[in-house]
Amino acid sequence: MLHGDAFDPDCPTRLILDRIGDKWSVLVVLSLREGPRRFTRLRDTIGGVTPKVLTQTLRAMEHDGLLTRRVFPEVPPRVEYELTPLGLSLQRPIQAIADWAEENVHEVMAARSTHEQS
Repeated sequence: MLHGDAFDPDCPTRLILDRIGDKWSVLVVLSLREGPRRFTRLRDTIGGVTPKVLTQTLRAMEHDGLLTRRVFPEVPPRVEYELTPLGLSLQRPIQAIADWAEENVHEVMAARSTHEQS
């Protein structure tokens, strides 16, 4: 099994960190934890993301093997997005980071405020 080195500037691991560290990718993973969703439901759940940025994020995540896009032969076409097993494997670490952020938001915001005032 090949392992990367995130501290090596030429290692593709950094590309993966960019993907999974992107706030929109994180929110897509969290939004899809309960199963497949359509584009509009994802957009509404995430909030604050433009359709263009969400489309770019979904395409990149599909390209990276983190989710699948399924088109149903209906009129109008119905499209659903679902995490792959690889994408599902991200749920636990991303949920842990989201939990940490929610638990520590007040302390971080206070520190920012203190820093900005000095």
